[in-house]
Amino acid sequence: MRFKTEVSLLSLSLISFAVSAFFYSYQTGASNFGLNLASYPYQGYAIAFVSFGFVLMVTASVSFSKRGKNVLSEDFGFSAEDKSN
Repeated sequence: MRFKTEVSLLSLSLISFAVSAFFYSYQTGASNFGLNLASYPYQGYAIAFVSFGFVLMVTASVSFSKRGKNVLSEDFGFSAEDKSN
């Protein structure tokens, strides 16, 4: 992937984490005597947003690390096919 794509994926994952924090902490005015499910109705969406953000973050970091290894090996004259060392 290109650098702009990786940065976009990381930015989208940060936005996803922020949205999930809002959904997780959103509380209705209903008090159901200790039942959290009715007081926090959007916690399921928060988990979905965190999962989506996590997948985006891992994808961008794996792509960045692969690109970094390729650049490092090109700088020092090593290639992936060179097994003589």
